[in-house]
Amino acid sequence: DLRKQARQLENELDLKLVSFSKLCTSYSGSRDGRRDRYSSDTTPLLNGSSQDRMFETMAVEIEQLLGKLTGLNDKMAEYTNSAGVPSLNAALMHTLQRHRDILQDYTHEFHKTKANFLAIRERENLLGSVRSFGESYKSGSGVNNRRTELFLKEHEHLRNSDRLIEETISIAMATKENMTSQRGMLKSIQSKMNTLANRFPAVNSLIQRINLRKRRDSLILGGVIGVCTILLLLYAFH
Repeated sequence: DLRKQARQLENELDLKLVSFSKLCTSYSGSRDGRRDRYSSDTTPLLNGSSQDRMFETMAVEIEQLLGKLTGLNDKMAEYTNSAGVPSLNAALMHTLQRHRDILQDYTHEFHKTKANFLAIRERENLLGSVRSFGESYKSGSGVNNRRTELFLKEHEHLRNSDRLIEETISIAMATKENMTSQRGMLKSIQSKMNTLANRFPAVNSLIQRINLRKRRDSLILGGVIGVCTILLLLYAFH
């Protein structure tokens, strides 16, 4: 008798859960349709709606059925633990476990569907609040909105100017540091060259002589080339 009652409750729960799932699935689509029909969002979409009332009613009914099924499972557990049915204890325990699994599956499905429905409703409430805020902002005083926009634009321009000035100052500081480091490097090279020249005067004198000889050789070579060119020109014209 307890098992028969449990199966009846399980069948009823199965139908209720199917209808409950369909209600949650169609909830978002119906809200989209309402948003298309109404041009403003100043009135709440969800408060007092038929779907919300149906959701609350079905949730209460399913919770009551789950409570009844839990009570029947407890009664079947007491019956299987009684001393009058020792020979059928294993089969009854298997049947009881099967009913417990079904109850657990139904409970999990109910809580999952309920959580999804509440998440969709919360999202719709949030979107409705955002749209209402946007509409109230658009329908406000035009002068105030215009002033606010001008102030925001001016503030943005000031921020851009500050950012450009900071970038220019950073580039100038980096250039100054680079030039300072280059000047120090050139001074270091010059000091090293002076040190080498002071340490090796003979080398310095030799370098000067080499340079003088190169200049003399260049002058001699240029004079020879010039004389030869003049002689060739005279020979060609005569």
